[in-house]
Amino acid sequence: MTSVKDHHDREGATIPLPAVHRLPAYLRALETIGLTNKMVSSAELGLLTGVSEHIVRRDLSHLGSFGMRGIGYKVDLLRFQIAQFLGRTRIQPIAIIGAGNLGKALAGYAGLRDAGFKVALLVDKDPAKVGSIVRGLRVAHLADLPRLAPQADVRIGVIATSPEGAMEAADVAVASEITSILNFAPVRLVLPDGVVVRRIDLAAELEILAFYLWREAGGLLPGSRA
Repeated sequence: MTSVKDHHDREGATIPLPAVHRLPAYLRALETIGLTNKMVSSAELGLLTGVSEHIVRRDLSHLGSFGMRGIGYKVDLLRFQIAQFLGRTRIQPIAIIGAGNLGKALAGYAGLRDAGFKVALLVDKDPAKVGSIVRGLRVAHLADLPRLAPQADVRIGVIATSPEGAMEAADVAVASEITSILNFAPVRLVLPDGVVVRRIDLAAELEILAFYLWREAGGLLPGSRA
């Protein structure tokens, strides 16, 4: 599996990966700001995204975008630069692997469309799900993904299977020429070099939030006394 430390733009310039990860937040903030303002300062952008204005300026400088001192950045131009860098200048088709509750919810999530993604394929290997219609999509069989993905120009896959089925789903995705995977299953995927995987572990994130609640309560375990 690819271990990515930096990203290279079309000219070969190196952009730190943490900066890449902050760009979508900047873009969403700019889309909101653009409804009312034509200019934005690094301080305003930082306030909306929880990032210091110094980091905002440094991140944007990697894109070759420099604000005007005392005025800031042109919102429309900056939106275009970030969207172009992130590949948002065209609709990105994606495949969701797993047509259970999570897969169905993701297929109907309007935020994907707003972010420039289109659910082109929904696949599963459960005979009870294959052939059913979800959000206007007919669920295809997982085994058909290697044929369907190239036809639909799908290079991004979302794994929404059970933990037991995640590795098989990932292997089929790789065989389908899918090189970027978002994994919702709480398992580590071991995949070939050249495949980028991002993992979302909802349970782990909730456990972290529970820790903060516990700490705010004085670090007392349930039933214990100070």
